[in-house]
Amino acid sequence: MASSGACGVPVRRAVTSPASPHPTPGHCAPPPNRLCVDGEPPRTGVLGYNPRGGNLIDVMHRFGNCLTRGGPGFGDFLERVDNMEEIDPDGAEVYVGGVPVVVRGTALRVDAAASTPLEDVFRLLAEGNKELLLADETELRADLPADLPVLLRLDAWHQPQDLWDTMPSTHETFRLLAEVLNSSDPARYRPTLPPNTRWSHWPDAGTL
Repeated sequence: MASSGACGVPVRRAVTSPASPHPTPGHCAPPPNRLCVDGEPPRTGVLGYNPRGGNLIDVMHRFGNCLTRGGPGFGDFLERVDNMEEIDPDGAEVYVGGVPVVVRGTALRVDAAASTPLEDVFRLLAEGNKELLLADETELRADLPADLPVLLRLDAWHQPQDLWDTMPSTHETFRLLAEVLNSSDPARYRPTLPPNTRWSHWPDAGTL
């Protein structure tokens, strides 16, 4: 649904995410996170290692009233690691050791010993290669109007621990994002709560 601006012009809104609206879903162990708010809309995202999916995956989520394809919710599932069968040949969810991790055709060395859990390997990898792992501009802007400007991008924010029991209207982060969207003014995002989206704040992530 489109709302009207001050001059009666429909305001387009949207949000995109690389993995889940929640930065730490139970089935996914997250390395970095990103939330993007665009022009008249926003996009949010998380990158995560999903053992069930057998890869390090960006699951794109897009929400808004100006999507050019599909409906709000799950979008593309983007696998990042090209050589999973080499780094984990037995499917044991541990690193074989001594093998580079190939991401989008780029071989990346990782300082991890054999038998290191894959989620720890990918978190180490993310420390210096976040931009290669996260969704690029083309992937972020898929299903959004080409002329939609970027308002705000966050790599860290405060996420409620009890997300499923928290109304967005009662939480500071979501209220501030709503203000940014409503005003098209990124300066409205002035949080007082400390960011908590780093994986270390969510020890149960990926345990389902």
